[in-house]
Amino acid sequence: MKKALVFGLVLIMAFATIAFAATTFVTIGSGGVGGTYYPLGGVMAELLTNGGVNIRANSRSTSASRENCRLVAQDQAQIGMTMGSTLWQAYNGIDAFKDDGKLDVLTLMHMYAAPQHIVTTTRTGIKTFDDMKGKKVSVGAPGGGDQVLTNMILAAAGWTEKDFQKQQLTQPEAVTALKDGNLDVAFFNFAIPGSAVMEIAAVRDVVLIPIPDEVIKKVVAENPFMMPFTIPAGTYDKQTADCKVVADGNFLVVNSKMSDQVAYDCVKIFIEKRGDIEKTTPHAAQFVPDKAGTGIIPFHPGAAKYFAEQGVKVDTKK
Repeated sequence: MKKALVFGLVLIMAFATIAFAATTFVTIGSGGVGGTYYPLGGVMAELLTNGGVNIRANSRSTSASRENCRLVAQDQAQIGMTMGSTLWQAYNGIDAFKDDGKLDVLTLMHMYAAPQHIVTTTRTGIKTFDDMKGKKVSVGAPGGGDQVLTNMILAAAGWTEKDFQKQQLTQPEAVTALKDGNLDVAFFNFAIPGSAVMEIAAVRDVVLIPIPDEVIKKVVAENPFMMPFTIPAGTYDKQTADCKVVADGNFLVVNSKMSDQVAYDCVKIFIEKRGDIEKTTPHAAQFVPDKAGTGIIPFHPGAAKYFAEQGVKVDTKK
């Protein structure tokens, strides 16, 4: 009897150990409180935990892109959120990651694009890119992502600071200046629809300036993490035409140690449960296979398997 009881307890413990071992623990590196990444991380962790795929997930607030790439490469976080420009640097071990060397990061999926907006109002009479010459133009705050991307665009167009009156305003400052008529044009970078543009549109008729096709091609060719993007007509009040620009992407990344099955389950849940994620952020409307399969570095094989099932081919070659 005693032997049977001991044997039974051993079996229970063995099954419990197997069940525990079958559960994968995932930490999602998100961003700071108040940003888009932070609430996204929370809802994604909840969906994974309740997804019936033996994953228990939590979200960790971080300083976002750079930290997340490093955390994922070190397996201190299993999924990280990052801007494409930062991801490109991390994968290639350049710029901000020169001292790190190439990091072990792979794409899980593309979340949403953050297009560069070139915004003016009808007051200025500016309608085209070349119309900005000689005008007061805010390129973004010094050292900010807006300004980095703006400089790429202006350089591709062959412009120098002699071609316009350079202003270096933060987003709130540029919004106020455009509303008050103290600024002609502002470059902004954010996902659509951007609250800054809507704030201006509440008191002024906004005009979005398209980037010439040849400039778009040059920006993308010189900066592989950038992508062509069209801000659809109707995104903003009185916007009657599509506006061609360039965009930086926002990605979920993992490392090569993640199992194919876990990567497959994660991307499947995030895409097929996008309706739940949209309750937290409208950007999740872009969580569809053809857009989520946009990449600038190789995808994890497990993610690639899911995209293949949806008819989307992604690159897995390093």
